[in-house]
Amino acid sequence: MTSFKAFHPGARAWRSCAAALCSTFLLLSACAELPQNVERPVSKALASPAGTALATLVQQRRQAASTRYESGFMLLDGPQAAYGSRLALAEGATKTLDLQYYAIHADASTERLLAAVRDAAARGVRVRILLDDFHSTGRNASVMRLAFVQNIEMRMFNPVPGSRGSSLARMFNSIEDASRIQQRMHNKLFIADNVLGVTGGRNLGDAYFGNAQAGNFVDMDVLAAGPIVQDLSRSFDTYWNNERAYPVQSLVTREEVEALRKETPGNHEKEANSGAPRPPDGEPRPRKAEPTAEQQARAWDEKAMDLGSASFIWAPAAVLVDKPAKIPADSPGGPDTGKAPGLVVAQKGQAKTAAAPSGSLGGAAAAASNGDTVVEGLLQMIGRAQTDLLIISPYFVPGPDMKHAFASALARGVKIRVLTNSLASNDAPLAHVGYARHREELLAMGIGLYELRSEQAGLGSAFGSAGGSTGESRSMLHSKVLVMDGRLLVVGSMNLDLRSQLQNTEIALLIRSDELSRIAAGQIEAAMAKGAWRVEQSKGRLVWRAPQDSGLEDSTTDPDASVGLRLLLRLFGPLAPDKLL
Repeated sequence: MTSFKAFHPGARAWRSCAAALCSTFLLLSACAELPQNVERPVSKALASPAGTALATLVQQRRQAASTRYESGFMLLDGPQAAYGSRLALAEGATKTLDLQYYAIHADASTERLLAAVRDAAARGVRVRILLDDFHSTGRNASVMRLAFVQNIEMRMFNPVPGSRGSSLARMFNSIEDASRIQQRMHNKLFIADNVLGVTGGRNLGDAYFGNAQAGNFVDMDVLAAGPIVQDLSRSFDTYWNNERAYPVQSLVTREEVEALRKETPGNHEKEANSGAPRPPDGEPRPRKAEPTAEQQARAWDEKAMDLGSASFIWAPAAVLVDKPAKIPADSPGGPDTGKAPGLVVAQKGQAKTAAAPSGSLGGAAAAASNGDTVVEGLLQMIGRAQTDLLIISPYFVPGPDMKHAFASALARGVKIRVLTNSLASNDAPLAHVGYARHREELLAMGIGLYELRSEQAGLGSAFGSAGGSTGESRSMLHSKVLVMDGRLLVVGSMNLDLRSQLQNTEIALLIRSDELSRIAAGQIEAAMAKGAWRVEQSKGRLVWRAPQDSGLEDSTTDPDASVGLRLLLRLFGPLAPDKLL
């Protein structure tokens, strides 16, 4: 499948094609533009969750734990927990629901989940949905119907102009603005009554909840409770009220959305195989066909999590989130023109402006606040590492800043291990080039590299089931996790690559907890040992050591990847710069 990143090796080359491409489509339609003078009524998160059923539940759980910390956390490392927690939030909310996502795919899992969201709106809950606009074409544009439901508001962030019938046509229509289109809102939030919320790596769709047929993602989220959720909500409000957030009604009519929904699945299947560009962050193009009856049955059989028995671990925490200005305004001279991207750091429900309060995250959060973006903040935090760094990054493309941070940590005696996708498990193979070209250097530095095995026979018990109940299927790494010194856990939407560092907006949750760090580290260690290839240098060449007890042979080429794919990437990979991978 052609990668969007390969489709334009550089902004200059991309723009040089603009005149010719726009001329080609001029007879059909003019190059589209975004609407002007759009009304965006300002709204904010629930001022106080006190008195809501969920707030009472959280308070009871905290009192039962007899803890001095106000915020609690629960790792959601499997698809059932991830899905059930979101269902529980939608079903338990009495005042507000706020959803912020890079992608919401129109498939069986999302149909069930959004039905619960509509039910919440029907009982009077105010619902706000903020969605990045890249995927909203064809069948997937049908989620925009929610904007026309009473008590639901929906806005599209950094919209792509033009018809929503074809992803390829939209790209042609926006070709002169390719640099902005490359930048996406990658944040993920699902917040109920401003007191419980989920954040992490998952978008909304079958592949993120173990319900896809061809392949599923191995992912991790965190269910957060208490005042830290107010910090997550403040980040949502910043994006919701930003000039890049366009109400759906300013972009498309109800009739146009209905027409797209009724298009035959066969047309979308043709587009899926046409070589249309992939998303600019390497995540998969959404599935175009109608969900199968089996997938629908599995989704509707899922049960909401029992929040009353959820095992929260109470700890200090902080939120790191990129400012929306990381994505430039469409119109020159906007309120963010000339400002640095900026990083918002919040802790224990309060905005952080100086050193971290005593007894909380301490120097780690203070160091993270020195970065201009989420990823740069994490690199500053890595500068405080003393003993060990465990990293999961599905797309791992280390730039100069990352290499410098790693080198400094290694010089202090810090042990660094990274789990990333193998070529076979990577859903965007060209993105693998940006990692592969640095492999030898990283190994020479002393970094341990592990690559996820594509076919996961025994990974479910180690790191959350990737395939769910669909049986054996291709597994793809999607978790974004960092464990530092066995005491600080970071879970978020960011990859350790230049795209997350320089272009996409991201969010991360930093939790200071020995217990949570131990749980996460144990899962990562098991995944590295039993579900991943260990990459080494031996006699001047790379060797992939087979996972423990797998019965597989070691390999001297990318395991499970075809000769044709390896050759294709070797030929075209050098044309794609790291910052676009």
